[in-house]
Amino acid sequence: MDYGAFTLRNDGYISSAAQERIRKTVVLIAGCGIGSGFAETAIRLGYRRLILVDHDVIETHNLNRQNYVVADVGRHKVEALRERLIAIYPDADVVAICDKVTTENASAIVAKSDLVFDTIDFLDMPGLVALHDASHEQRKPLVTAVNAGYGAAAFYFSQTKNYTIRDLFGLPKQGSVEGISYADKFAAFIERISDQVDPLVVKQFFRIVKLMGEGKPCPAPQVSPGAACVTALAGTVAVRIAEGLPVREAPDMLMINISGIVAPRGIVAPAL
Repeated sequence: MDYGAFTLRNDGYISSAAQERIRKTVVLIAGCGIGSGFAETAIRLGYRRLILVDHDVIETHNLNRQNYVVADVGRHKVEALRERLIAIYPDADVVAICDKVTTENASAIVAKSDLVFDTIDFLDMPGLVALHDASHEQRKPLVTAVNAGYGAAAFYFSQTKNYTIRDLFGLPKQGSVEGISYADKFAAFIERISDQVDPLVVKQFFRIVKLMGEGKPCPAPQVSPGAACVTALAGTVAVRIAEGLPVREAPDMLMINISGIVAPRGIVAPAL
């Protein structure tokens, strides 16, 4: 497929120089649940070299917000997603790695990429930290994003300054994070930013933490508008990186709150 024709309608919003950088950039997408939306947006933006990493299979409850269909249920996410992306742009180079990111493989996986997008479940703290550690050590820019109700939050780690996810969540500066409580660390983080986040999101998070403390299964509530916000936010950050435009870096938080648009109090959206 002709790349110029495929990306023709990007012209005017993406410069020709940035489009060429996008064409050549290898994007690693670690976590292909919410990451499935960003993967599709990345392909449509012209990112044609993708690495997908996830070990999960698609379940029915994923379909309310992830870019899969009923026929995909039971399949591995990376396999179904690769097939979908190739259907959009047949000449794309999409590598599917059906595995978890671990302390053993993170460095090798990150080494193959130029830009890292992270939506690894924070419940998998060792894998999440291993991905960030490897990206920091190799100076690979990383965008991490989460669905937040009818919105999204993201952090950008350019790796040009010595600030990491370990600093963000108050984790040890180095070494293993095995055995550290996800609930405790993330709860403390949410408390710090609660005045910047939709109160409904804060309420739902602490409800989930309470259930976790009681040992009850607790799939976190997520809706498709929030997943779309993750995709829009991460895609915009990726293009700004390609254009060489400034993006606020962690610990500053990037946020979209669509519900704020219709609420009387309005919406506060920090500039990128």
